[in-house]
Amino acid sequence: MGVVMESGNTELPHEETLRVNSLHAFTYCPRLFYLEEVEELYTQNASVFAGRRLHNELQRSEHEDWQQLSLESVELGLRGKIDALRTTEGYLIPYEHKIGRCSRGSQGQAQPWPSDRVQILAYACLIETVLQTTVPEGRIHYHRDNVTVRVPVNDEERQLVRNTIDQARQLRASLERPPVCNNEKLCLNCSLAPVCLPEEARLSHDQSHTPFRLFPRDDERDIIHVTVGKALIKRSGEQLRICIDDEPEQKLPIQQISQIVIHKFAQITTPAIHLCAYRDVGIHFISSGGRYIGSVDNRHGSIQRRIRQYQALTNPEMCLRLAQELVNCRGHSQRRFLLRSQRNKQLQVEALANITTDMALLLKAVPDTHSLEELRGLEGKLAALYFSGLRYTLSDSVTQELHFSGRNRRPPKDRFNALLSFGYSLLLKDVMNAILTVGLEPALGFYHQPRSQAPPLALDLMEIFRVPLVDMLVVGSVNRMQWNPDTNFEVRGEQVWLSDEGRRKMIELYESRKSETWKHPVTNYSLTYRRILELEVRLLEKEWSGESGLFGKLILR
Repeated sequence: MGVVMESGNTELPHEETLRVNSLHAFTYCPRLFYLEEVEELYTQNASVFAGRRLHNELQRSEHEDWQQLSLESVELGLRGKIDALRTTEGYLIPYEHKIGRCSRGSQGQAQPWPSDRVQILAYACLIETVLQTTVPEGRIHYHRDNVTVRVPVNDEERQLVRNTIDQARQLRASLERPPVCNNEKLCLNCSLAPVCLPEEARLSHDQSHTPFRLFPRDDERDIIHVTVGKALIKRSGEQLRICIDDEPEQKLPIQQISQIVIHKFAQITTPAIHLCAYRDVGIHFISSGGRYIGSVDNRHGSIQRRIRQYQALTNPEMCLRLAQELVNCRGHSQRRFLLRSQRNKQLQVEALANITTDMALLLKAVPDTHSLEELRGLEGKLAALYFSGLRYTLSDSVTQELHFSGRNRRPPKDRFNALLSFGYSLLLKDVMNAILTVGLEPALGFYHQPRSQAPPLALDLMEIFRVPLVDMLVVGSVNRMQWNPDTNFEVRGEQVWLSDEGRRKMIELYESRKSETWKHPVTNYSLTYRRILELEVRLLEKEWSGESGLFGKLILR
């Protein structure tokens, strides 16, 4: 039987009450509470799903004398849904079910974990306040041990609940995210570890710390590129249907999709957009000319994260420091890529050696810049040197149509630049997806100036990945003779674009490149480029959250 009741002064705003589960999180780790209740971040791991399955099984097998109860008390400041409520000897006894094991005392006796204890006591106090009755105890059943632990309710325990509510309210009103907890074992089972990144936070404070990876493995869901202009993406239940004229429909389960990339003039229906937003599937648009147009912003909450971002990125000193890290990272990667090519040449190219020497001198001056304007001038010289040396990375056997003589764009005027431009559009799309996933504001950057299309923060973060994800890919594929100058490109006067066949080939090469792994030079664990994109955004956010020193270190070896 389900029961919903309220008590107290209902004129107060609903937001004044805390979820009982949030007190569990607060006792487990204040940082976990803050991420969930203030920053509104929720993730699910195997333990969360296992707990849900347990509760569903319990609901299906409930005895007649068991009840589920949803209560709220503005007076107490709590709301919650009790797992089960049973009447025993005239008293109401709340039950909480846990899938794991109980804690053990010094003599091996079963006892509740501190967070579980506060949770069951909070339910008891909620029942007492709303139903005006006395609850002598609560009970927690740990299913892995098949043990039921009794938790007595007395004045001392009731005061513990009130104190915990007060402390949680104070933290909820704060703009400062708490530090990571001291007990590293708690982080192992925390569903928000991939967002919190506690090991990386510890590393930022102690460079001798050896972090173990809590960041999730690669997202195995598919990234769907719809490259046919006449395609229509529709919703059918929990599936997306891609319809192209008279061709058979493609049906894709939504749980197997991480992004939908819509090229040219393909269309997507409103119900399909709603499904993607609900399932956190990114939606991105790329023009028929291969230019990134925009993304659907489906962020939920995260306003506190953006407030801190705004506070940090309106600080000129913070912006300059981050920009220096960015220019240093990109410049060193560019130089090392050229050095690799120099080593691979049978005869050393004197011009290339001079270019890399000049780049080294400019990079030494990056930390001494005093303004973004000065830094941009330095970065412009580095870019000019790099692109002047990029021609030497190509094999002597490359056909003349695919040679590179200098960077040009908007629109590209040769085949090599067409490849670079389209690759950068795909990269920009992925950087935007990572920014929206983390919950930051793309319009608030620290280096690039706002312009009509690409948001500054996305342009900033792109700099880290241009060389490993696009430049190396394009040079490598050209040297391997993977491009047909006639069928893979369309030449329109002085403008050169990828053909449909060329676009599909570039997408395939790019997505394959993202699946390759790279050992992070700071965290020292390996992960795919696809995951590194998100990790680097999260490390950027740590720069203004008191856990700095890890951002912008992805320099090519």
